[in-house]
Amino acid sequence: MSLGTAPESQRVPLAERLRPSQLGEVIGQEQVLGEGMPLRIAFESGQPHSCILWGPPGVGKTTIARLMAHAFDAQFLAISAVLGGVKDIREAVERAQLGLGLQPPRRTIVFVDEVHRFNKSQQDAFLPHVESGLFTFVGATTENPSFEVNAALLSRAAVYVLKPLSLEDLQQLLQRALQLPGMPDLACAAAERLVAYADGDARRLLNTLEAVAIAAQAQSVAVVEDGWLLKLMGERMRRYDKGGDQFYDSISALHKSVRGSDPDAALYWMVRMLDGGADPLYIGRRLIRMASEDIGLADPRALRLALDAVEVYERLGSPEGELALAQCVLYLAVAPKSNAAYKAYNAARAWVRADGTRPVPLHLRNAPTALMKSLDHGSGYRYAHDEFDGFAAGERYLPDGMPDPDFYRPVDRGLEQRIADKLRDLRERNAAARPDSGVIAAPSNKAR
Repeated sequence: MSLGTAPESQRVPLAERLRPSQLGEVIGQEQVLGEGMPLRIAFESGQPHSCILWGPPGVGKTTIARLMAHAFDAQFLAISAVLGGVKDIREAVERAQLGLGLQPPRRTIVFVDEVHRFNKSQQDAFLPHVESGLFTFVGATTENPSFEVNAALLSRAAVYVLKPLSLEDLQQLLQRALQLPGMPDLACAAAERLVAYADGDARRLLNTLEAVAIAAQAQSVAVVEDGWLLKLMGERMRRYDKGGDQFYDSISALHKSVRGSDPDAALYWMVRMLDGGADPLYIGRRLIRMASEDIGLADPRALRLALDAVEVYERLGSPEGELALAQCVLYLAVAPKSNAAYKAYNAARAWVRADGTRPVPLHLRNAPTALMKSLDHGSGYRYAHDEFDGFAAGERYLPDGMPDPDFYRPVDRGLEQRIADKLRDLRERNAAARPDSGVIAAPSNKAR
């Protein structure tokens, strides 16, 4: 029987036909669905809770959300954040209210795919209903929810991290798919190539297999050999050799090669990723991150060069724009390295999270009205430009009673050598102007 003449049930896309109908059919994600793991416990408890499923495409986010609705006998309402908006949220609220009005009441799970695409006001629209228990919110995202999901919504939802499927997981899925009617026989090498090409993405594996099956039937190919598969699918298949690279391992190797100041290795990993079909703009975004995290103020030009490289690629496209990315990779690799800005930022975040909300000192407050001025807002502030050398020695800019935290500690490389000297001079002048403050000059990194 061919796929083209299959009954209606078999015309459903292969990925949908193989979607698990119960938890035991899910392949992979043992870190959250295995015995004793948090999401498995939630399923077994019968008590749904709002959560965010974070992971790359094709790892089972939608499947898990659907299985939650089935396990809890809840109606399943899906919203695409790419296509939907506030109107869809209102309709979901109305349907959830109708569900509660049934006898017996029926729970509702509202699944939002690509939730990071919703803006702040759209994400906020879920909050009162999540808090009231009207429905259980389940969001799916490929982006880090710490940066892309509102803090208020994030605080009300557990975050479960889903991983790319392993080679063994994909092989198991492939064998399950090959048991269905209309599937061709696959030679071992062809099967390995399909699994490697999927690169952890179950949907990519099944969609590619379905295309191969249709072509094999059309050409009366009984056994799909590796050579025929390459001829059919073209160069994009060749780039993923057997047991091919895991995407995140490759970007890690690129980042560490730049950090380790090895331009040849950095260029190699970048080209490997491009050759494997990675989005050049994704690589560009990672280069921008490297410029801030690993070079920082040791060479501030690195960040500008990374931004310029991305802009050049956006204007020229491939392959011309890729040369700008290559130039940037080489520059970042040979630039002086400093993670002082990165460490300072993380130290400041940790301090603020652990510390109380200290009031802004009066002399630093804004005073646009007469009332504020009468309350001494801005009183005693020293305008640095009117001071000797543009520096108000002894002035304090931290909250009252807060010790000097020493977040930023320049390294003795590149421009930060001069920055360290400048900071030492300024702190010595502050100490001289505030003899009772206990402030001491910044120590040299060489002495640390």
